[in-house]
Amino acid sequence: MTFMVEGPGWAKEGLEHASGRYPLRVEAPVLRTVELLVPGISSVTRYVRYYALYAALAAHADEHDLDAAACRRLLRRGEVVLAGVSIVHDDPDGWPGMAHGVDRVRPLFGDDLDLGRVADLDDGDRSYSPRAWGFWEQYGGPNATLGTVTVDGGALRPAEHPCPAEVRELFAPLWRAADQDLLDGPRLDELAALAMQRAEPPEVPWLRGLFTATVEGRHDPGGWAADDRRRRAAFRMFGRAVVLHGHDLEQGPEEWVRSAVAFGDQIETDPVLRDLDHVLAWRGLMLRNYSVSAWRRLWAGLVGSMGPEDGSTDRDRDELRAWLADKMPAGSLRAFLDELPDTMDGGHPTPLEREILANADPKDPLVDVRLLLVGGRRATELVGEERTTFLGTRHDILNPLWVDRLIHDFTDRPMTDLAVRLVDDMLAQARRVALAKMRPDRNGRMKVFSRVHERAGRFYKTGDEGDGDIGLRILQLADFAHQLGLVTVTSHGTAAVTPLGVDLLEVGP
Repeated sequence: MTFMVEGPGWAKEGLEHASGRYPLRVEAPVLRTVELLVPGISSVTRYVRYYALYAALAAHADEHDLDAAACRRLLRRGEVVLAGVSIVHDDPDGWPGMAHGVDRVRPLFGDDLDLGRVADLDDGDRSYSPRAWGFWEQYGGPNATLGTVTVDGGALRPAEHPCPAEVRELFAPLWRAADQDLLDGPRLDELAALAMQRAEPPEVPWLRGLFTATVEGRHDPGGWAADDRRRRAAFRMFGRAVVLHGHDLEQGPEEWVRSAVAFGDQIETDPVLRDLDHVLAWRGLMLRNYSVSAWRRLWAGLVGSMGPEDGSTDRDRDELRAWLADKMPAGSLRAFLDELPDTMDGGHPTPLEREILANADPKDPLVDVRLLLVGGRRATELVGEERTTFLGTRHDILNPLWVDRLIHDFTDRPMTDLAVRLVDDMLAQARRVALAKMRPDRNGRMKVFSRVHERAGRFYKTGDEGDGDIGLRILQLADFAHQLGLVTVTSHGTAAVTPLGVDLLEVGP
């Protein structure tokens, strides 16, 4: 006789698996510091135009006393209209780009733009965005930080820097068009002033003042909040890096800043950089990000060596250890470190990380082990604010101090022993992070956020891990500086600070 025993609902299928972000949690110190040093700009805010869009909507909503539901309706429709205008008037290859949502709106754009349907949140595949508040969900926090928009009862309202009259006038036709359910070509032609690639957008002077913390071209520190001053310092740092290195064809915005700030003595000898607020924190941040990226690539490579649960390529712990150990050179850690060039010169970091990565095989885990060891050295060499930022929170697992202790413990042991320890610690940290993130789902079943799982001593994956660098928002600073008229960029990729940028940012000739 067969009996079926019913257990609790959460036990029917065991644990629920889901992909997790940041599986080693090594990124937190970089993410925290970037948020502090570049307030009001995020990795997903691409256009200054959208800061103006939402500020104008807040002013319109305040004037007409729109509640949250009316605000959301007008916002979604306004974003669709802006995408429609971009499709009609902007060049797909032009600068600064096409409006958000163009890729979703274009297939639904026939002879007319069916605004009512495309903006409808409940219309499934025909909706331009599945997010209730569209692109405001990625611009909302930065707008609040910039002080252009606040939220009151779910509705957008003006904040301490309300939208000026000329910007409200620019968007007034947009709100009128957004009330229509169908927009034809002639109606969109009338909105050409809202094209993304329009010359001299009227919102730029206002936003340029906010992003650079200036009024009538001058900066008074006492008139601005700490976030505003840090954002201004970030633009000044980038502007000075352009003055010093923007002519270098072989580099780009991130490398210009690294050349000026992360490596060498220019932050001490340059008359602008040496007096710049938070420049030492920027140095520590950029150096720490090399270690963070190395951990991310190592973990992605280790996970890539695993197979799925039901395949023949799952791995036991010894096989995972061998994945890294087999790629280590013969000899001790001491001998390996002795072959590394100096990490400091005259009290400033040498560009050793850059040299290690130059022409390196991105799939070679030895490159990342070398970068981690350089970071361990820097933990005892950096001083002051640069060291504080570089180390982050002392109890962060796998941080440079932890690597420094590994160097001490493994100095006279084989490199293969160090590799085994690195694999064991990555697996242990991934497990700790997964358990810390574990939550019950809406059905009461426990959900584990991880792509790596262990069963009967065998490790398998449910997906690959990302190995990209964590962005420091330098590219966003560069793009915003261009959109705000602070820098110019040539077709060859070099850049120069405009006379206006030199004046506003006080970055010298």
